[in-house]
Amino acid sequence: MSAYLSNPQIWQESWDRQQEAFLPDREERFAAMLSAVAATTDGPAPRVLDLAGGTGTISLRTLARFPQARVTVLDQDPVLMAIATASLRDRGHIVDADLSDPGWRAKLPEEGFDAVLTATALHWLPAERVATLYGEIREVLRPGGIFVNADHMPEESLPTLSERLRDHGRAEREARYAAGAAIGWGDWWALAAADELLAPKAIERERIYPKTRHAQEWNPPALWHVDALRVAGFSEAGVLWRGGTDAAVVGLR
Repeated sequence: MSAYLSNPQIWQESWDRQQEAFLPDREERFAAMLSAVAATTDGPAPRVLDLAGGTGTISLRTLARFPQARVTVLDQDPVLMAIATASLRDRGHIVDADLSDPGWRAKLPEEGFDAVLTATALHWLPAERVATLYGEIREVLRPGGIFVNADHMPEESLPTLSERLRDHGRAEREARYAAGAAIGWGDWWALAAADELLAPKAIERERIYPKTRHAQEWNPPALWHVDALRVAGFSEAGVLWRGGTDAAVVGLR
């Protein structure tokens, strides 16, 4: 298979539409992340690590805002990494690494990043691994660098409202699927598996991710993440952005 897909933009658009069915305010969290990068970085070329970056969604938006940025996408999913490679070409590094393995840092092309950014990815890891990972992430940042994690992080002081927001979002999503306005998670992966160039990567993905591996998500409230960042040694930690039952927490090294 060629290192580059024939038309990666189509797959990027397809991935975006599928993800936006789950996260209607997806672009808002990315904008908040990049505003934090702009506020904490000197010069036009921030060094950004797109952690568990999939198709390179965050990296592409970083380059659109900071054309001289140096981006690194780290992931393990062969399908998503193939799309990221085709999309970024020579504008960024692609790193194949498993965040459940403490040795992931050794695969990076550099350290001293201005920012490490991740979105809707770390909820597949158990609590003890996330807490340890936060300390490892701190070590790849330069002094004054930031880490931002946007994910499902309910507000623990609003349990009733949070439940209603989740139910409302689920109903709207199912209506969009029924009307053909959006494609579901499983259907997107079926399309990827049927694509001539992505099919071999889909087979490889099945070996890496047995169906039982992603059976359980872990979504603690934002306060858990803030406390874990402080324990990991970040000098400041707090909520950068919130949208319903999702939030982005930030840690400053």
